Amino acid sequence: MLGLAIVGAFVEIVLRSDIVWPALALTAALVALPLLLWRRTYPLLTVALGFGSMTVFSLAAIAFEAAPIGLYAMAALMVLPYSLFRWGSGREATIGLGIMVGTWATSVLADYSGVGDTIGGLIVLLFPVVLGSMVRFQAKARSQEIEQAKSLTREQLARELHDSVAHHVSAIAIQAQGGRAVAATDPTKAADVLGVIEEEAARALTEMRNMVGALRDGTGVDLTPQPGVADIERLSATAGSIDGPVVGNSPTIDVELLGDLNNLRPSVDTALYRLAQESITNSLRHARNASLVRVRVLGDDESVRLTVHDDGIANPPPISSPGFGLVGMAERAKLLGGTLTAGPGGPGRGWTVQAVLPRDGAAA
Repeated sequence: MLGLAIVGAFVEIVLRSDIVWPALALTAALVALPLLLWRRTYPLLTVALGFGSMTVFSLAAIAFEAAPIGLYAMAALMVLPYSLFRWGSGREATIGLGIMVGTWATSVLADYSGVGDTIGGLIVLLFPVVLGSMVRFQAKARSQEIEQAKSLTREQLARELHDSVAHHVSAIAIQAQGGRAVAATDPTKAADVLGVIEEEAARALTEMRNMVGALRDGTGVDLTPQPGVADIERLSATAGSIDGPVVGNSPTIDVELLGDLNNLRPSVDTALYRLAQESITNSLRHARNASLVRVRVLGDDESVRLTVHDDGIANPPPISSPGFGLVGMAERAKLLGGTLTAGPGGPGRGWTVQAVLPRDGAAA
């Protein structure tokens, strides 16, 4: 845009014969137009310099009773009000608006051409202001929706981690009671009990470290047992029971569990189920003409890989949807030290979600 504006300024100097001081007008354009490069970093300063220079030219035209000095190419500076109200603070926007109104007033005094043109000029000036404010509001609202989706995911993960930690702490309490009972008569047995307590405490500490990053609100704890990898096969019946609209006919859901999937951390076990559940739901809602949703879980010594692929026409789900959506899925994987990717699964058709979680669920 900057390059086109500068080229336009040179073209005007060559073709227009009504410019009173062409050299001054071109110099002003070459000085003011580069301000566009800093419109995001210093929005108020660029507005002050850009519109301030136009005010000076209008005052000069009034003083010398000459025609306006500015070039049409200077209209590119109308991007500056948009930038100010898109990225500037409230205080900067207020100051900048005052500067812009002052520039508009002096331009009217320098070249008054009727009420209609005067009001039209003000509307043109305020249009980027309104546009920048609207875009700023929409961006803020979208950011809040994303943060809300992440917060809901952290809350759900915290409940699941609470169940896991409660299990370990209960085991510690039971072992401690047993060790206290046999300490006087069988010291060797008591030492074995202490070893079990140490192991359970280490596991509970690991889960607690994960819980620190998953902040929750004051709602009650859901004591229902959490589903895991073994329950993913039951998701094959999801197509007929999903809440909300389903695109086309319900596809077949094929689940395949491979590798070592035993002795997973409870948080990882539940996370894999939740990720599979949400991925299948997204496929049913957004994959047009899908006939098959393939779910594959593969475990090895270090990690577990979940892949959900459909053969429909790719129609990606919205970034934030009821539940935790793609944002929440990515947040859940991140909190457990894993990764999640989602995108078209192949040329022209399909959508694939792939998550890789460490077996121990340690945060990265």
